Amino acid sequence: MSDKVALVTGAARGIGLATTQLFIEMGWRVAMVDQDADELGTVAAGLNDASPFVCDVSSPDDVDAMVSDVTRTFGRIDAVVNNAGVADFGPIEETDFARWRRVMDTNLDGVFLVSQATIPALRETKGALLNIASISGLRASTLRVAYGTSKAAVIQLTKQQAAELGEYGIRANCVCPGPVRTKLAMAVHSPEIIAAYHDALPLNRYGTEREIAEVITFLCSEKASFVTGQIVAADGGFESTGVGLPALRD
Repeated sequence: MSDKVALVTGAARGIGLATTQLFIEMGWRVAMVDQDADELGTVAAGLNDASPFVCDVSSPDDVDAMVSDVTRTFGRIDAVVNNAGVADFGPIEETDFARWRRVMDTNLDGVFLVSQATIPALRETKGALLNIASISGLRASTLRVAYGTSKAAVIQLTKQQAAELGEYGIRANCVCPGPVRTKLAMAVHSPEIIAAYHDALPLNRYGTEREIAEVITFLCSEKASFVTGQIVAADGGFESTGVGLPALRD
């Protein structure tokens, strides 16, 4: 068993929950962070070596209080996974400033705030920052003017963190998931959209939450001790070959 501690935001479901479960399998303890108190409490209750922390990552005061609670509870932080995000899609001409800010508040500001608040703890452990962006941050796609821009900014933020924090032994990397078979995706993707994604993916399928978690935990582990500033597309080859999804226009 390891004494290492991971802080995972957006941990109540999806990729965040899968990452939490995999860290625990690896012997880590996990601070599970989410703003959905009910769901977070339910899933955390079934996991040994995990503790829930309710936090809105877009609020500086919430983040500072959460990081203080985590360090007081565990005594250290070895990895931070900035996974919390919102997926608010819409046509560019229907994206008003309120929608833009709602996406940026969580997807970009939240990553910045949590990263800044945990730097002191990560300096102590020579730990790892792992930011979750998206394939939409690497290539433009329909209905994603706010979402895609926020994720592109996360990619640049990761590179900046790697450049400036490396002298402290802190590594910073970014994972860009492609289409992932989450409950939400399967609920909103029509058969036509699913077929279009399959056609655009060399592996001809959606990824799983577990597959993304495997990449995340690897980059946070000592196995990736000389890896920093990297942007890894875990996307079934989508970024390399995709040419657009007309089905999303409907």
